[in-house]
Amino acid sequence: MTLTERLSHYEKLMRLDKPIGILLLMWPTLWAQWLASNGSPSWLILWIFVMGVVLMRSAGCVMNDYADRDFDPHVARTRERPLAAGKVSPKEALLLAAGLSLLAFLLILPLNTLVLKLSVVALFLAASYPFTKRFFAIPQAYLGIAFGFGIPMSYAALWGEVPREAWLLLGANVFWAIAYDTEYALVDREDDLKIGIKTSAITFGRYDLAAIALCYVATLGLLGWIGWQRGMGMAFYGGLAVAAAIALYHMKLIRLREPKQCFRAFLHNTWFGAAVFGGIALHFLLRSL
Repeated sequence: MTLTERLSHYEKLMRLDKPIGILLLMWPTLWAQWLASNGSPSWLILWIFVMGVVLMRSAGCVMNDYADRDFDPHVARTRERPLAAGKVSPKEALLLAAGLSLLAFLLILPLNTLVLKLSVVALFLAASYPFTKRFFAIPQAYLGIAFGFGIPMSYAALWGEVPREAWLLLGANVFWAIAYDTEYALVDREDDLKIGIKTSAITFGRYDLAAIALCYVATLGLLGWIGWQRGMGMAFYGGLAVAAAIALYHMKLIRLREPKQCFRAFLHNTWFGAAVFGGIALHFLLRSL
């Protein structure tokens, strides 16, 4: 195998060719960066967190494929992944994940002690999430905590503490993650039933669409509560209204539970996150004029 081919397999293992995961981690981190800084983020801290999102998402994907290396060959959508197809060895995958995690840790060394402590929790969440699919009925909730842990870390970096607002924002992200990752899980539900993996799509059963809708409502409700507590203006609530319209569009896409449409809805969630961020950023921009 040439070096170019090996690097190509590593790229696919890290999902750098599929940036949706990076975006779904990035948006809640950006929500927190703008809220915690009142719309004036430290550009150095912001750069550290953006790079950290890319590195930790990549490491998480590698660990996910390592954990699922015995399952992925039996699922149509995942059987060609580098580990499942035998193009990358399990040892290589572990070394790659460790290297990416180390780089992410080196990035945050200039930040305060609380951020360093929280980074240990973040690493544990990212590394352990793939294994929760074996015993946890709704692993998507765990994913939401792992995907959103940039929120408390952002507040810690900017405030030196993690206020209640950060945990509420993390809660909103957990509900959002359950919504979009259940849409994703609907794509593989039949295969997951055969191989014995637990997902929210299986746990919710015939109430899956109702559960997704309720999770969107909970997400928007918590975000609205945060906005009310902060005295946010119409721009913020306009962003939430756009996000609500996007959520309704997703419900339309998945109403028949067709795998392609469910996957399309999952991918489209980046616009939900972007709408929320747009409302937050526009609020602070208008206030500064």
